[in-house]
Amino acid sequence: MNEKVKSVLYPLATLIVLIALWDYAIGVFKVPNFILPTPYAVLEALQRGYIEGLFWKHFFFTLQSMVFGYALGCSLAFVLGCLFAESRTVEQMFLPFVVALQSMPKVALAPLIIVWFGFGLESKIVMVALVCFFPMFINTAVGLKQTNPALIDLMHAFSASPWHILTRIKIPSAAGHIFAGLQIAIVLGLIGAVVAEFVSSTKGLGYLISAAAVNLETNTMFAALISLAVLGVAGSLAIRLLHSRIVFWDKGSAAQTAATE
Repeated sequence: MNEKVKSVLYPLATLIVLIALWDYAIGVFKVPNFILPTPYAVLEALQRGYIEGLFWKHFFFTLQSMVFGYALGCSLAFVLGCLFAESRTVEQMFLPFVVALQSMPKVALAPLIIVWFGFGLESKIVMVALVCFFPMFINTAVGLKQTNPALIDLMHAFSASPWHILTRIKIPSAAGHIFAGLQIAIVLGLIGAVVAEFVSSTKGLGYLISAAAVNLETNTMFAALISLAVLGVAGSLAIRLLHSRIVFWDKGSAAQTAATE
């Protein structure tokens, strides 16, 4: 059987078995719906949410905060990672502050971010950017520093500028690390978006989960969780596709990135 077919059929078969076990366990143990809904109840919530249109505004709000925050956080992390890798002075000056910022729990920072950026989309974007920043920053800096010294010496022998060495040698060599950082940031970015919506929001999948929890609507909570899972899987697949297209020369790093899912 073709490997691509297996990669689709095997997870699908596992999903069907898990859903069957879920439904069977509810019937055997008489689990109330407010504790664990049946698969059919979750399907009804998804139908009500997306076919009737009740969930779309929440879905797109979380998607917006995720996309803009992810792009902002990963872009800043890539630039700063390059600066840290290229300049020992910059690293010594700012690394303790970057580590200190990462050490702060983002949940504790959320109220301050809301005071500064308000209750709207902006505060969610900032939260996502903060969460995405560190894994991308570390992977970029470490990947650039692990460039083969022989290649750098060869470029120096041809009087290449630091910019050419960075763009032609170091960044391509670090591409596997960079895409691994992008892959990790996808997952963490969704966590940041949901945390920000939990703290203060009137829209988003995180808000939907919080509001449903108050009314013990576990079917709606499961539907929102499935929506978040779809976002995460779609983002991971997009990064994997970009990796295979851009870093076509490094099949090993592509497999490493896939393993981070």
